[in-house]
Amino acid sequence: MSLIQKIDQAAHSIQERLPFQAEIAVILGTGLGSLAESIENPVTIDYDSIPHFPAATADGHAGCLIAGTLSGKKVLGLSGRFHLYEGYSMEEVTFPVRVARALGAHTLIISNAAGGMNPQYRAGDLIVITDHINLMGDNPLIGPNDDRLGPRIPDMCEAYTRSLVELAEKAALEEGIKLQRGVYLGCTGPCLETPAEYRFMRIIGADLVGMSTVPEVIVAVHAGLKVLGMSIVTDECFPDCLSPLNLARIIECAEEAEPKLTRLIARCLESM
Repeated sequence: MSLIQKIDQAAHSIQERLPFQAEIAVILGTGLGSLAESIENPVTIDYDSIPHFPAATADGHAGCLIAGTLSGKKVLGLSGRFHLYEGYSMEEVTFPVRVARALGAHTLIISNAAGGMNPQYRAGDLIVITDHINLMGDNPLIGPNDDRLGPRIPDMCEAYTRSLVELAEKAALEEGIKLQRGVYLGCTGPCLETPAEYRFMRIIGADLVGMSTVPEVIVAVHAGLKVLGMSIVTDECFPDCLSPLNLARIIECAEEAEPKLTRLIARCLESM
């Protein structure tokens, strides 16, 4: 079965259960699933009931789609994402973005928990992503291209929509939320980086590092979606003063900062 057939089947299955056409898709990263609680008149659909959707296995990822209204916009909240380190392919990792586009979404808001390598960052800070570096050793567009899904060679000069970056900064100012800019570097994981790797990543221009986001954004650009990317800094990755870290602490830090991110995304949606 072709990719576009799988997308059509999944989108049809979801649309049958929705009373509206989607405008905006929101991918909720590690520890950020409580944003879904702000969605009004929610329709919840478990991933395992959607044809061809993988199962979310990562800690902090619920594994369901919550559709409804947020700040007056019709949203698809994807509570739980998929990662290469779980054993999924690039096609599987990015499949929800394809389906959201097929359901009518024109904008993708994507969030994640990330390690902060910029010395100006501290755990709990919010960062609006302005660009990314792909060190995953793979790309979701490798292979035959279906022109119905997007161009063979999409341009990535503005992967993160500048007008949305500016909108987020304006919203943060209005809400009294500290928001910084940053370049996100994606790698496969699942292990955290070594001190030498952190030094290398800083040298090549990265401010943040994580194990997601890059594949979804590449596919969003390919599909013609506008993109707003947000990170919560969950740990400070300064190579000369690293201390052991575990996933529970990363999730805890993301959950502590989540209310600020929820307010910020809601304010951005109002202005879109």
